Amino acid sequence: MDVWQILISIVGSAVLTFLAVRLLDRLRRRDAEAEAQSIIQKAEEEAETRRREAELQVKEMILQEKAEAEKELRRLRKELHERERMLDKRQDALEQQAEQLRKQEKIVESTQRKLTERIQEANRRKEELTKLLDLQRQTLHEISGLSKEEATKRLLDMLESQMQQEVGALIVRHEKRLAEVCEQKSREILLTAMQRYAAAHTAESTTSTVDIPNDEMKGRIIGREGRNIRTFEKLTGVDVIIDDTPGVVIVSAFDTIRREIARIALTKLIADGRIHPSRIEEIVAATRQEMEQHIQQLGQEACQEVNIHDLHERIVNLLGRLQFRTSYSQNVLQHSIEVAFLAGMMADEIGLDGALARRCGLLHDIGKAVDHEMEGGHPKIGADLLRRYGEPPEVVHAAAGHHEDLRIENPYTVLVSAADACSASRPGARRETLERYIKRMEELESIAHSIPGVDHAYAIQAGREIRVLVNARETTDETAAKICRDIAKTFEQKLTYPGEIKVTVIRETRHMEVAK
Repeated sequence: MDVWQILISIVGSAVLTFLAVRLLDRLRRRDAEAEAQSIIQKAEEEAETRRREAELQVKEMILQEKAEAEKELRRLRKELHERERMLDKRQDALEQQAEQLRKQEKIVESTQRKLTERIQEANRRKEELTKLLDLQRQTLHEISGLSKEEATKRLLDMLESQMQQEVGALIVRHEKRLAEVCEQKSREILLTAMQRYAAAHTAESTTSTVDIPNDEMKGRIIGREGRNIRTFEKLTGVDVIIDDTPGVVIVSAFDTIRREIARIALTKLIADGRIHPSRIEEIVAATRQEMEQHIQQLGQEACQEVNIHDLHERIVNLLGRLQFRTSYSQNVLQHSIEVAFLAGMMADEIGLDGALARRCGLLHDIGKAVDHEMEGGHPKIGADLLRRYGEPPEVVHAAAGHHEDLRIENPYTVLVSAADACSASRPGARRETLERYIKRMEELESIAHSIPGVDHAYAIQAGREIRVLVNARETTDETAAKICRDIAKTFEQKLTYPGEIKVTVIRETRHMEVAK
């Protein structure tokens, strides 16, 4: 009984639970359906709202695109209108050009027609002129009685005379114009360079004097039977002159290096007091070595003075030797330094390389250091040495052509030549003998007298100027100018001189009457 009750209660509970579950499930389904219906309704409403919004956006976009399309259409219409207007203008311009071309064609046709008529008229007149000339020529031959060749000769002679006068006039005019510019500019450059550089120079002689403490020293210098003085002269290559002059011994030699070595060696011997052949050999050898060092130092000092470096040691040594070389009593090393400064200053004035110009000027006379050892003139010797030791072509050419022996190929040679002439021709730079001076004056005057039409010629200012008097009856002002130029050209071709020679031609006409 109890079991069945339990079973019935379990079954009843299960049935009730099932029914409750079904009821809850139905309620949940109903709620879900209601919720779903609500969601569907909301979705439909939202979809309808979005559809309406989309329709509104589409309408707005359509309206906006329509407005833009209308705007673009208006712009295109405006552009088309502008193009039509431009095309109308171009068409009008083309029509005007075409009209002008038609007018020009008519003008050209008219001009060609007139030109053809004029050419025909000119040809006709030319034929008439030729006939008239032939008739006149025949008439002239009949009147003058001259043949064609004789008349031609007379005409050519007359033309030659006229041309000489015209050439003289042209020479005067062009020389005057060129002289105003060239002389002023060159004078400014030369004066500027010479004023910026000034150096004191002394002229060396061929003898040197050595002071001695007493006359007894003269006997010691001579030595027993003259062995000391013979040894000294043999080793140094100089002449030692011992005369009655008190307190002085004279060393004589044309080679200034030998003379300087001998002077220093003799001074050392006198100071040492031990004078005998072996001691003389030691002193002379030591002095010669010191002299070589001194020569090298002189060359280096010269390079430093003109601010030129990287020279070969041999070139520096040769520069030092120029200190003991003179030309017309002018120290060659000082002359070279002076030329270097003048050339460098002139190069700076005209815009060239001043350092290269100084190098050319310093080395232009380097051949004089060895011209007694090698054959040829010092320009050729110097150029060969400089080429051998790797100097630039401008320096080599300046050394070879500074006396105008070669054709001038670069401006530095001209600068060195001008500086060389300035240094050599300045007052006190050189001395020459009276015979050579007179000979040079006579040579200048004789060359001037060789020119036709010259009556008198006078060389003045130590040969720097020559004044010429021409015959006023045989010459004119124009031919006088030609004579002046011919004399100057003849000087340039036949003479070698430093600096320049001024030629002045004077033509004078005098009229004289006697009152009775």
